[in-house]
Amino acid sequence: MSKLELKGIHHTFTGKKQQVPVLSDISLHVKEGEFVSIIGPSGSGKSTLFHIIGGLIAPSSGEVWLDGLSVTGSKGLISYMPQQSALFPWRSIEANVALAQEVAGVSRADALDKAREWLPKVGLGGYEHELPHVLSGGMQQRVSFLRALLSPQEVMCLDEPFGSLDALTRQAMQSWLLNIWEQNKRSILFVTHSIEEAIFLSDRIYVLSSKPAQVLEQFVVPFDRPRHEKVMTDPEFHELRQHIQGLLRQEILS
Repeated sequence: MSKLELKGIHHTFTGKKQQVPVLSDISLHVKEGEFVSIIGPSGSGKSTLFHIIGGLIAPSSGEVWLDGLSVTGSKGLISYMPQQSALFPWRSIEANVALAQEVAGVSRADALDKAREWLPKVGLGGYEHELPHVLSGGMQQRVSFLRALLSPQEVMCLDEPFGSLDALTRQAMQSWLLNIWEQNKRSILFVTHSIEEAIFLSDRIYVLSSKPAQVLEQFVVPFDRPRHEKVMTDPEFHELRQHIQGLLRQEILS
């Protein structure tokens, strides 16, 4: 059984003068412990899809299922990591990490204990009492990911979390994310604009069309885990990248 499943999601934004269709019959799934990426042209509704999964927007039609139950419109059932780290500047690093657990009803003391246990594991030992502005962009994204990881929800939705980082930091964060994820195997739905990032991280990839977005094609990534950066030099990696790039180029030009 799939951990997360979207069934026939349609969504149209209604303005004062016109209706703008954004999503058209999106169906996809994420199995337990699976890493699935979504890639598509800019403005194709990927973030809107996450808002629907999180219950922030009710779809025009279609359903969101979690653990075999329809949860369309329900909030608080997924763990979410946005494009920016979204850390509270007045809270310490450990307090930012603990926040999602506190919101879920865990006592502050227990949430802080868990944060202190994990921060050294992600290379942030010694920063527990610092404020976010002390950290680099990559370190802030680690804090944001750890906050999402320690929340009690099993499904994590990551909305292009490395998009604002420079190329070297982004590549380092990709390897870091894989290492942490392979220790926990949470179910992840990941949005990215980077084809290489999607292939390197994922078990499966959904390619979306331009708005209104539809699923153009689904790919199973053929590389074993644990996965290392050397896979990026594999000819099969480049063949898959070129195929997805061709699909997206055709969408942008059409």
